Amino acid sequence: MQSCLRRLAVPLSAAFSLLFSLFFVVSAEAQSVAAEPGDVESIEEIVVTADLRERRLSDVPASVSILDTAQIERLAVQHFEELTAVVPNLNWSGDGHRARYFQIRGVGELEQYQGAPNPSVGLLIDDIDFSGIGSVATLFDLERIEVLRGPQGTRYGANAIGGLIYLKSAAPTDEFSGRIELTVGEDDARTLGAALGGAIGERTALRVSAQRHESDGFRDNPFLGRDDTNGREETTVRGKLRFEPSAVWQVDVAALYTDIDNGYDAFALDNSYTVLSDRPGRDAQESVGASIRIEGDDVGGNLLTSITAYADSDIVYGFDADWGNTESWAPITYDFISLNERERQTLSQEFRLASGEGRQLSGAEWLLGVYALRLDESLASLNQGEYFDPDFGPPDILDARLSSDYEATNIAAFGQLDVPLAASTTLSLGLRVERRSTDYNDSSGLVAGPDESMLGGELALTHRFESGLNAYATLSRGYKAGGFNLGQTPEDAREFDQEGAWNVEIGLRGRALGGRLSSQLAVFASRRDDQQVRSSVQLVPGDPTTFVFFTDNAARGESFGIEADLRWSPVASLDLYLNVGLLDASFDRYMSPNGDLSGRDQAHAPGYTFALGGRYSHDSGWFAQLDASGKDAFYFDVSHNQRSEAYELLNARAGFEADRWSLTLWARNLGDERYAVRGFFFGNEPPNFPPTLYTRLGDARQLGLTFNLEF
Repeated sequence: MQSCLRRLAVPLSAAFSLLFSLFFVVSAEAQSVAAEPGDVESIEEIVVTADLRERRLSDVPASVSILDTAQIERLAVQHFEELTAVVPNLNWSGDGHRARYFQIRGVGELEQYQGAPNPSVGLLIDDIDFSGIGSVATLFDLERIEVLRGPQGTRYGANAIGGLIYLKSAAPTDEFSGRIELTVGEDDARTLGAALGGAIGERTALRVSAQRHESDGFRDNPFLGRDDTNGREETTVRGKLRFEPSAVWQVDVAALYTDIDNGYDAFALDNSYTVLSDRPGRDAQESVGASIRIEGDDVGGNLLTSITAYADSDIVYGFDADWGNTESWAPITYDFISLNERERQTLSQEFRLASGEGRQLSGAEWLLGVYALRLDESLASLNQGEYFDPDFGPPDILDARLSSDYEATNIAAFGQLDVPLAASTTLSLGLRVERRSTDYNDSSGLVAGPDESMLGGELALTHRFESGLNAYATLSRGYKAGGFNLGQTPEDAREFDQEGAWNVEIGLRGRALGGRLSSQLAVFASRRDDQQVRSSVQLVPGDPTTFVFFTDNAARGESFGIEADLRWSPVASLDLYLNVGLLDASFDRYMSPNGDLSGRDQAHAPGYTFALGGRYSHDSGWFAQLDASGKDAFYFDVSHNQRSEAYELLNARAGFEADRWSLTLWARNLGDERYAVRGFFFGNEPPNFPPTLYTRLGDARQLGLTFNLEF
């Protein structure tokens, strides 16, 4: 931890000076505002819905980023991956067409898993579990996105040791309303979306939406004479029904259908946007999901919540493994493909009982809950190809097939107690006990069924100052289940152990100027014991077919950093924001199959992330917006020491807004920056197969026009 402190000393000092100055202003202004009750009452409190019970953001003892409908529509066009740049210390891995693997504070998966799914970052859409398969995170008709950073051991358990991402679609209202949105842009982009909702009875309201998006995918394939081998075809249909049978009960039903049928032809031999594959791949996910949330406000004087969720997903992931064609490798024959087909079903049930008014225990609010998750997944994988060098012997033929079935049952009990120590001070204790039972078998003869128990929770102290400034200090523990590796692995790497993470966090939040200025700051330090690390190694030098991925345990990892968020509207027509994340995540001790990585930074853990921007809106309806974001260099993987380059991106918007319609001209990556979102280092070019860094580039510059009509 001392190395972390030394490396971040200067930026931390500067950040603390800036932010504490802002908090001083916030506190001082809040005191003056507090003398005017009318102004204070007009401030709209932000409510966090992804927690065990809905509560004000100011009362949540964790670092949280919340993006509402306006922010989502102003900062992105189509998919959640476009918003990751504005969330401090959030990164994503481009090991697929769309972002499905996220890293929060350096914690999270980087690539396709083999065998059992075991995510570190939870992803929920309307309470439906899509952890590890986030391709479905399209943005049309969303109400909000919440990102909870740090271990969520009490709230979500084994699948959220790094944090939780929660997407909530727009809720139905009694008032009839609808919208139509049309987008056209470069890369032959075209999108049409529509939403409609309103009351359908005295106590029932419904909202439905649908969107279709297509584009070519920012790649050219001159060998096939196509520019759409990495193309996008994304369809999303959502539905929400709200039923209030009485003044006490409310039932919310959410349904989701997505058909993400994208090409996957993203890697080029020269790390450019020009690809040469002769058999381009596919990254597709068709999902059907539904959830039922039942809430009772007076069940024996207490609050009862029941959440039932189901999802069924068919996932296809395949690519041209040699990234070339017959002309690329002539006179050598070198032709390989990789294909994975998955089917996953999840069914979960959660019950929570929370204390109601007058039902506290000696003044302490309490919550008890149970949770059960059933996951079934089947996999059929194929790795096939031929290598023939006329100067050396007969051809090598590869035809490796594997089929597997995996079942897992998670059962958890959890509780939370909020004890008031004083009028403005609360001590919170959360605890979760979880048991996971598994059963795995595959066509290679591997049979595994590890069962294990896990324990997590948190101890938090929150305090509200008279000035309106809020502070918290939290000690939390998260956990992640152990597992096993498939196929070829290095010696003694078949199984890996359960991981545990301790996190200490201190935070401040404040609002002032009648709600026009808000700030939040979090400082954290984490330690990961028996840290699970997804590594890769080429078992036989010069033979790319022996390049394997596996999960290993590092002895210990540690991280230290800060997250800051500032929102300011100096006048009604101008909105400004600044988000900053600083991170030092390293291996304390780790002797990997590729050498000693003790003291080295962890993968996909950039030292800083930032986003800043502003929007000016004139009374006549004209507006302009400029947003900049940046990210430090980071290691691509633990299997090598290759790094990305630091980069900055610039996005812009301008247009006109009337009461019920708007027209927006937008630009993403305005400077046409070339930046890498994933990198591999291995030999893939015959005949000598020299180790080479291959990177996957993020999206190039794109201009577009969006028309939105509301009624």
